[in-house]
Amino acid sequence: MGSDKSQLQYFGIPQADRVVNILSPLCEKVFLSCNREQSTISGAHRIIIDSPEYEDIGPMASLLSAFKIYPDADFLIAGCDYPFLTTEVLRDFLLSIPEGSVAAALYNTDEQYEPLLAWYAKESAPMLLNRFECGKFSLQHFLREINACKYIPGSENVMLSVDTPEAYDRAKDLLNVHEEK
Repeated sequence: MGSDKSQLQYFGIPQADRVVNILSPLCEKVFLSCNREQSTISGAHRIIIDSPEYEDIGPMASLLSAFKIYPDADFLIAGCDYPFLTTEVLRDFLLSIPEGSVAAALYNTDEQYEPLLAWYAKESAPMLLNRFECGKFSLQHFLREINACKYIPGSENVMLSVDTPEAYDRAKDLLNVHEEK
């Protein structure tokens, strides 16, 4: 991408701040997850820095680091990549998760889980740790293997992930169309 996606702005504030605002009504505590290099941009937000033993394994590092610090917590994950995400979408998602579930995630039309738009119960921690110890770091594969609950939001735009400059331009264009109506 060439720049930190958490600092991109769509609504006049950095996306990291917006995601914190989206999660705050739904979560007791909200943390920004980051690697050591990113820890200086957190501002006044609570952060969880990837534990050294999990560095460089992708998003699983964040989740394992969080479970290491808060072993009795469930985690709602919302990546900074999703400019169309709202509190309402996440509220509906949480309400759709059957009791006793280990994990759930938004599910897209390509039949892929969105591991960074997901909920992981504390019961998933030992399973994830086992996968880590086996050298399996993909949250997508984990969600598939356990047949995690799937949630398909009403709008595909919710899962539009901004990972490239082109996707950033597309998201801004879509937002401008919505703002003109």
